[in-house]
Amino acid sequence: MDQHSISERTACSLVGLSRAAYRYMPLPRDDEEPLRAEVIRMASTYGRYGYRFIAGMMRNAGWGQATTAKVARIWRQEGLKIPQKQPPRGRLWLSDGSCMRLRATHTNHVWSYDFVFIRDAYGGKIR
Repeated sequence: MDQHSISERTACSLVGLSRAAYRYMPLPRDDEEPLRAEVIRMASTYGRYGYRFIAGMMRNAGWGQATTAKVARIWRQEGLKIPQKQPPRGRLWLSDGSCMRLRATHTNHVWSYDFVFIRDAYGGKIR
């Protein structure tokens, strides 16, 4: 034995860990991979939903073992996150109901108000 090595029993007692916990090797679960694949698929399909909502949807779809705790653990392990909401932007819509954002194409094409009202010499508002 080296002069720097100590026994397992002594090391575990110094750290306050039982030897059974030190030797524990978790068994891989064979039913975890389909659940993991479904969580990833649903998270990519429904991008704005969190793990609680996806767990509920999976239980409604027949995944009985999809508890919220399991889905949350898989969610953390896979590094899944909900994207931040984008700030609302003012839109210049076309009149036909399409979602095209209009851009200025030439001078004086798009105007904006620099003021809502001004005051005259007597202090009154002129709109």
